Amino acid sequence: MHALLLKLGSWLAQKLLGAVLIVLIALSAYGVWLYLQEEGVLERGRIEQLQQALVDRDRLVRAREAFERRLSGLRAEFTAQQERLRQAEKVLASLRSLESWWARWFGNSRQQSANAEQVQRVEALKLECSGRLSELQRLLRQVAWEKDGADLALRRATHEIGRLEESRSRLRHYAVLAWEKLRWYVLTALLAFFLGPTLWAAFLFFGVAPTMARGRPIQLGPDPAALPEVGESRVSVEAVLRPGDVMRIKEAFLQASDEGIGTHTRFVLDWGIPFTSLACGLIELIELRHARREGECHVTLSSSDDPHRELSIDTLPAGGSLVVRPSFLAGVIQGPGERLVIRRHWRIFRWQSWVSGQFRFFEFVGPGQLVSTGSRGVRVERLADRAGQAAPARRTNQDATIGFTPNLQYQPVRAETFWSYYRGQNPLFDDLFSGRGLFVLQETATEGPAAKAGAFWGSIWNGVLKVFGL
Repeated sequence: MHALLLKLGSWLAQKLLGAVLIVLIALSAYGVWLYLQEEGVLERGRIEQLQQALVDRDRLVRAREAFERRLSGLRAEFTAQQERLRQAEKVLASLRSLESWWARWFGNSRQQSANAEQVQRVEALKLECSGRLSELQRLLRQVAWEKDGADLALRRATHEIGRLEESRSRLRHYAVLAWEKLRWYVLTALLAFFLGPTLWAAFLFFGVAPTMARGRPIQLGPDPAALPEVGESRVSVEAVLRPGDVMRIKEAFLQASDEGIGTHTRFVLDWGIPFTSLACGLIELIELRHARREGECHVTLSSSDDPHRELSIDTLPAGGSLVVRPSFLAGVIQGPGERLVIRRHWRIFRWQSWVSGQFRFFEFVGPGQLVSTGSRGVRVERLADRAGQAAPARRTNQDATIGFTPNLQYQPVRAETFWSYYRGQNPLFDDLFSGRGLFVLQETATEGPAAKAGAFWGSIWNGVLKVFGL
């Protein structure tokens, strides 16, 4: 009941956490959208003000240029009037110098009359020039004031344009720029993220797997003289050592042993395959030897790391053998004078090896005993003739296979259903065994909680081990 409540509480906590994350993401996304919308309104207003300011500036520039032209014309006219005034004054001075009492009494009267008329005309011209100069001075001051006003307005308009250009939304600017530059890449990435795994899995399942699974199966040896005997698996098993027997076992699986058994450290399972023993963890083993001449010694074996791991003792008779992945071995038991014989089979140039990713197979030859381990138990499948079946054949999950007799034809075939492969419940290929013999597998294909830690590096390491048949 406590475990059920704990599981229910964990499920509710995960759901609540997921709901909170969804709400936070939705609120954040909506807030960002509102912010960008508000930024868009402000940006449109800023652009309108900027456009109006640009129009005003152009108008003021044109007005300033008109004032400049008018000032230039007035200055030119003022200079011309000044010159006319000077000429008039010069002529008037000349005419004044001709007037005297002698000329009035004894001079030419007609010339005197003409000079008087000329003086009147020059006086009128002088008066006109003086008036025009006064008017031009007034106009120059007025146009200069208007030009100063236009200059001030132009400076204000230029400052407003600079302020509007500097006040543009950098966030919106870069967001729009980034979207315009990357939108197709982003859309492609989103499609690949959502649809890519499904399309890739469908391509592998329906396109690659049927093609690659075709070919002649692998058979490592002829029919054996006798088949191995796979013992019943338990969480804890008891091995019996008779006089002269030797057991080499991983320390994590040794739970208890009778007093009087000779023990010492065995650095590797077999010095003929030191690197294989190292990669499989079959190093620093405990060697137990029944050195007495009579009686039996009992050794209890159980996993101290994984409560879901069970063990079985498999007996290899003389003339019998079993192809085993050494990573499923916990140890071996040998009788007096027996020597561990391991045959290695390389299949590098076989198509099926490239499909399964396994290029080397290890065949353990009897007589002797193997201590194998598997998740939730070890089960044996026996292939024999059945009514209505041309040749006995049976498939199993590739990750669950522990070993098989070498006479069986081994062939990887596509998983039974796409849905189980797509959800990760089954690898792309299953192991298909055909013939008359047996194969051994673990009840579940899981490796336990410890193996799930560091799944990335663990998957790479497991791939390396599988290439070398481990």
